[in-house]
Amino acid sequence: MRTRMMKSGIFVIAGSLCCLLCQCARHYDQKQAERYIVESERQWAESVASGDPSAVERILADDFLGVDPKGRLYVKAKMMADTRNAPQYFVSNHVNEVKVRFYGDTAIAHGDESWERHTGERGRFVWTDNDAPVSVDASCGPILGFGAMDAGKSWQPKT
Repeated sequence: MRTRMMKSGIFVIAGSLCCLLCQCARHYDQKQAERYIVESERQWAESVASGDPSAVERILADDFLGVDPKGRLYVKAKMMADTRNAPQYFVSNHVNEVKVRFYGDTAIAHGDESWERHTGERGRFVWTDNDAPVSVDASCGPILGFGAMDAGKSWQPKT
């Protein structure tokens, strides 16, 4: 009899835990999350010309790991330092396009941005960001990873 009560008790506890965990599952509005991601990407791109690392600090995870256009790895602190110094090289940097795809509570953003240096040189970065998890209030989790390719001058129209 006692074993039967213990089994019933374990079943009730396990069932309660399952119900509790199911209620904690994140639900979010994908359109709102997409708008947040696109706006964050725009702010990050423009920080290159402004030198303001606040957007970078807000959107990158503390354990962020990025890959620069030359294939070198970098972390959040390096990105923030580079952002502060970037205006000495860049006049402008603007997002051209961002496409966001959702896979459960993870968002993958693909995009490109155009930049111009003080020397007049122009170019383009093509990148992919991984945002996870997407939270209930659509303020997505921090960007966990980033990969970029410098497309150089190839995007410029021929004159």
